[in-house]
Amino acid sequence: MSKFERKFGKYAIKNLSLMLILCYACGYLINFINPAFLQYLTLDAYQILHGQIWRLVTWIICPPSNDNFFFILITLYFYYSLGTTLERTWGTYRYNVYIFSGILFTIVGSFLLMGYSYLFQSGAIAYYSAEIYFATVANCFSTYFVNMSIFLAFAATFPDVQVLLMFIIPVKVKWMGILYAVMLVYEFLIYPYYYKFAIAASLFNFVVFYFTSRKRVRLSPKQMKRRQEFKRETKRATGITKHKCAICGQTEEDNPDLEFRFCSKCNGNYEYCQNHLFTHEHVK
Repeated sequence: MSKFERKFGKYAIKNLSLMLILCYACGYLINFINPAFLQYLTLDAYQILHGQIWRLVTWIICPPSNDNFFFILITLYFYYSLGTTLERTWGTYRYNVYIFSGILFTIVGSFLLMGYSYLFQSGAIAYYSAEIYFATVANCFSTYFVNMSIFLAFAATFPDVQVLLMFIIPVKVKWMGILYAVMLVYEFLIYPYYYKFAIAASLFNFVVFYFTSRKRVRLSPKQMKRRQEFKRETKRATGITKHKCAICGQTEEDNPDLEFRFCSKCNGNYEYCQNHLFTHEHVK
């Protein structure tokens, strides 16, 4: 992951939680103004294969149904707080990977559901027509389970943090995480098969996260911050860098966003930063 982070980390979206919350807010606004329009935005694999490719993105703004405006505001603020805390603790890149992998797995799950339906539910498809059938099951794929994956990741990362249940009862978040996990297992067992696909696909990113991060998952934010500071100080103390510009002397420690290249026309191993690669005089 570190190699990928060094290569793609600069493309990570900062404050991704705020962008997701704005998407949810747009979805709720559309739901209040014209609920029927949301049917043109859902993750309907059948319609995507018939040209409506915008659904690969627009389903993100389709929020879980709720008519209580106050509860909607509390929910949005709650998940914004969880997401920003995870981003500060994990880092922007890792948090981006977690969220986008959950979105990607959900999209893959919708297409797997379509394949399963044609193989094992052909009778139902023939009875309702494919368009109506897949429009109905597409409503299962919403941001609800993606939000649940954020909460479960927070509970796994900060198990001893206390939250006020109903704004009154102090409860450690790990117990709420366990309760939600039990509820999800129960829903997976009793709900129809299309809900099973939605639950499994949306939460697969948490399963991957948990089993690949078990050694770090219980570190507190202060512990993770101290570890990162220790690594930076240790690397700085050694004074060893991988790249150094032959003109200005800058290294990757001075500016992590700088790119360095060796010049093939210079006589010797001379390396230059992106600012001097094409402007320096060649060494003969």
